[in-house]
Amino acid sequence: MSQQHPAAPAPHSAAAAVADRRDWWRDAVIYQVYPRSFADSNGDGMGDLEGIRARLPYLRDLGVDAVWLSPFYASPQADAGYDVADYRAVDPMFGSLLDADALIRDAHGLGLRIIVDLVPNHSSDQHEWFRRALAEGPGSPLRERYHFRPGKGKHGELPPNDWESIFGGPAWTRITEPDGTPGEWYLHLFAPEQPDFNWDHPAVGDEFRSILRFWLDMGVDGFRIDVAHGLVKADGLPDLGAHDQLKLLGNDVMPFFDQDGVHAIYRQWRTILDEYSKNKGPEGPSTDGRRWETGGRIFVAEAWTPTVERTANYVRPDELHQAFNFQYLSTAWDAKELREVIDRTLEAMRPVGAPATWVLSNHDVTRHATRFANPPGLGTQIRTAGDRELGLRRARAATLLMLALPGSAYIYQGEELGLPDVVDLPDEVRQDPAYFRGAGQDGFRDGCRVPIPWTRTGSSYGFGGGGSWLPQPESWGGLSVEAQTGVAGSTLELYRTALATRREHPALGAGDAVEWLPAPEGVLVFRRGEFVCVANTTEEAVTTTAYGRVLLASGEVAEADREAKVPADTTVWFTTRP
Repeated sequence: MSQQHPAAPAPHSAAAAVADRRDWWRDAVIYQVYPRSFADSNGDGMGDLEGIRARLPYLRDLGVDAVWLSPFYASPQADAGYDVADYRAVDPMFGSLLDADALIRDAHGLGLRIIVDLVPNHSSDQHEWFRRALAEGPGSPLRERYHFRPGKGKHGELPPNDWESIFGGPAWTRITEPDGTPGEWYLHLFAPEQPDFNWDHPAVGDEFRSILRFWLDMGVDGFRIDVAHGLVKADGLPDLGAHDQLKLLGNDVMPFFDQDGVHAIYRQWRTILDEYSKNKGPEGPSTDGRRWETGGRIFVAEAWTPTVERTANYVRPDELHQAFNFQYLSTAWDAKELREVIDRTLEAMRPVGAPATWVLSNHDVTRHATRFANPPGLGTQIRTAGDRELGLRRARAATLLMLALPGSAYIYQGEELGLPDVVDLPDEVRQDPAYFRGAGQDGFRDGCRVPIPWTRTGSSYGFGGGGSWLPQPESWGGLSVEAQTGVAGSTLELYRTALATRREHPALGAGDAVEWLPAPEGVLVFRRGEFVCVANTTEEAVTTTAYGRVLLASGEVAEADREAKVPADTTVWFTTRP
């Protein structure tokens, strides 16, 4: 029986080696922190920057290379911070700019990079520009920085076009003018509190180039660009001519998504990042005595596109560095489907010289431990718990498969604990704005945003001293960091060992190709140098060749006579190295 857990190298030493590389992002493992749900330092029930800062050693020891922070900017929080009122300020609920500065410095000292969210498609309706646009009335130059339009119909009572909000309902809201009369309409692809910027106006581009420099000067190592595909709208804002438009997303280029004009914006942005990457900036000693180099800044695109080929357009050599692979995230736990999306991804990225990215969960979708617990075909927001044991087994196997692929991998906070989605939150505690707007997204994103557990007991299982902004299940204590640390076979120790092993074996993560080997139906087998990955996606154990020494397995593997019996829903890493 074998479920190997080799001694992990010192995480901070491995992190230091990656941090000193300017192309660190090509095979990096990046950990997403959702600030309000990670750690609460002041007991108000809401996570904050100081809480994150205190937990940075945990992330270093986990073995990740960088930390991506979801928005912490000043915001009315109509959409959990994705409605930004001031891009150069920290919301008091999360702390201050001094806290952000301290977090960045501490992360660098631990060999971790910091990537922050940037929200350029829309602002908050409390942004100074928008507030002035409303107050100044029709013809205000500030209104040109957003999409204000007169309505259709005899009295302008109908929206300017038929676009629908991603959160449900029309993508337009009519305002009341300063004199009290019904007035113009403004565009918001998401909530009404999130008016879309007009990127045809030069002031918008000027402002965001300034915002980039502000945070780069603060020392951040990159930006994850929210709705990177949405900035540019088709000329004239034409009608789409269809209802239930959400069903069309991901299947075709929309007049408000994935327009070719976005690429000129990112080429301008790339020149700024390259400037900062060439100038190393200040250096300082880290906790292990090395020198920190601030080169190698990156952009990561959240770009929902119809195909991976169109996603590749965002990562051409003079544009962005990475783009999330949503096609992979939405693929079922099925060998044939997985192989197809892996091949298509690698083939699409190879011509533009960009690394593939792999992701299984994030703050907008049901955690993969729950998705895989349910039958395929239910989408990425699921309301049922499914078979918890099955889901966790598949999630562990899927993680080892993902970490064996060439390119960069993203981990969402808590998935290293095997957390499921909380699917039974009472209606009265839900806060996802899409939940309160019919005919939009399912509105069940709260389930993946429940604060994570650190300890077995306590009012919020170590999250903070004053409860948590979303209620945690009673089972959370048994899944906590404390409960899993040092426990052989726990999901947390599986992740720690997998990430340590990934650093020790150059074939893992590097490169842009896999060599597929013959395999039984429902099983994936590929070679990468001295490394072989076997993933059994079926419901039955299968017997395969033992391709060398077992490095790691997500379940118990029996070996005999140069064969390995791989259980159902299990992934195994082999090495031919003695």
